[in-house]
Amino acid sequence: MDISEIGDKTELKFKEWLDKHKIPYLYINQERDTFSSVFKDKLKRPDFMILLENFGCILVDIKDKKIQKEFGTYCIDKSEIKKYSSFQRKFNLQIWFAISNNDFGYKTWLWIPLSKILELNLETHESGKSGEEFFPIPADEFIQISYNEPIEKLFIKRA
Repeated sequence: MDISEIGDKTELKFKEWLDKHKIPYLYINQERDTFSSVFKDKLKRPDFMILLENFGCILVDIKDKKIQKEFGTYCIDKSEIKKYSSFQRKFNLQIWFAISNNDFGYKTWLWIPLSKILELNLETHESGKSGEEFFPIPADEFIQISYNEPIEKLFIKRA
């Protein structure tokens, strides 16, 4: 499976989770011609807009990522964080990341808001493969939601 197919599968599994919990959502078309040329290469748009009753909307970008076992981190590209940060500021909508993978059977989702990643003030690292910079986000910074748990778990204060 190539990266695009893996991403599509992960998004499909997330949609199944949303449907199971009866969470209303909009799946955002990622084709370049559906996005204003004003934002070309400056913003990145997330995969879903979900409606949380009595709260409002949040935007969610779905990731199929595996933990870097040696470091206990999940990596997200610096350029992506920068573009999402710009999107969040311009549209005044909160962006979250939801990560899962085949190792979890897509039955567990690890959530983190973009704002928290920025607050962590992490040093970037450079990938040996691509040379791109990324943020190594510690696994314990994510909120874990299993397949049968409600999304409200995102808003329960952790000790």
